[in-house]
Amino acid sequence: MDIEASPGSLPYLPGTGRPVPEAEPELVERWRSGGGELVELLSLVRERLGGVAAFRLGPAPTVLVTDPQAVQHVLARHPERYVKRSHRARLLIGDGVLAATGEAWKRQRRLLQSQFTGTGMRRYEQRITEAARTTAGRWDGYARTGQSLDIGQEMRRFALDAIWRSLTGHPLDDGTERELAAVAAVATALPTLPADATDAQDAVAADLARIDAVARHAIEAARGGKAGPDGPGLLHVLIDAATERPEYTDRLIRDELVTLLVAGHETTATTLTWLYLLLDQYPAAREQALVGGEGSAGRRQAIQALVHETLRLYPSAWILPRHATEEDSLAGYAVEAGTDILICPYLTHRDPELWPEPEHFDPRRFTTPDGRPAHPGAYFPFGIGPRACLGLQFALRESTVLLEHLLPVHTPVFHSTPTKAVYGITVRPDGPTPATLVPTLT
Repeated sequence: MDIEASPGSLPYLPGTGRPVPEAEPELVERWRSGGGELVELLSLVRERLGGVAAFRLGPAPTVLVTDPQAVQHVLARHPERYVKRSHRARLLIGDGVLAATGEAWKRQRRLLQSQFTGTGMRRYEQRITEAARTTAGRWDGYARTGQSLDIGQEMRRFALDAIWRSLTGHPLDDGTERELAAVAAVATALPTLPADATDAQDAVAADLARIDAVARHAIEAARGGKAGPDGPGLLHVLIDAATERPEYTDRLIRDELVTLLVAGHETTATTLTWLYLLLDQYPAAREQALVGGEGSAGRRQAIQALVHETLRLYPSAWILPRHATEEDSLAGYAVEAGTDILICPYLTHRDPELWPEPEHFDPRRFTTPDGRPAHPGAYFPFGIGPRACLGLQFALRESTVLLEHLLPVHTPVFHSTPTKAVYGITVRPDGPTPATLVPTLT
């Protein structure tokens, strides 16, 4: 991202509100010269100026929004005024639903929505459970032999198996897993790719070709009637749609397939990796989660609280860019058409005025009355409003099911742990997570 500090204040529209307070150019310049993460600049802006604050990345104003009411205003109440433009992952996901806009997005969203709620989710329950059982069996083997494992890799393997079964009806095989490692490779590379689209494409061309080959094979198999042992999956829904909707070309089906692979495994794997790292620091939280009996509602609620508290600290989407299409008054401040907006769940979730001791990992925030802020804009790890993540229920379900299988049996003992986070498409640990397994003491 090209960063240029420039003087001047946010344009003020008479009658619509007061000017948004703007960070001094020296603050941006100091951050730029230090080469820090963008989140460090955003943290300073929020700390100095509050929940709606302006700064400049280049000549145009950018407004940072972390105040819950302002978050709700932008994402849920007036999404038509604050639109999503080109997604950072378009190189990987093409015109999939995450990157789509306008009427195309509405059509694609409508088709997929039913698959991730109610009856739709029940179709994938058994597939998620089988993926969790496969992981649990693998961990039993590691524990018996004392073999070292990497927690991050294990979480990616599980989450990829769960979404692959849901897409195709087939369990993940070793060859497909090896080829789909290219998905994570491209996703990790995206923030550092050249600004020129052709150069960026060339830099990851080999990985994209591997992804395209897997997608093409899966589409051909599904179209040939080769449903998996669990029956047809999400991919068959897309192929069936093509018989009535000409926009569902093979390219769009590929884009939706890759979008679901990225959204369906990368974020969940990262969340589960952070969760295990946090439990290593806060072992009492594991004990609290296992107080209820196996299969009890109390245990499930406690495990879900572990997931929610992890998502509070490391939300699936740590930053949500939007673009103001018209002038507006946001929390009493004037916002001009053309302004870039950055919604930052990561900072909202760590606001001490909303979350006491925000850096402390405490899942009881989600199990005790009044343990968390009531305003919907205070906790939104998957976004809120019409563009909230489609796979929210899927991600929570697969995380909960896996932990129900693993937490009561095995506890990882880490050989080393990452020292910092990397802020890309997701917030991920910077480095491997090697561990061995010991029995969980309950």
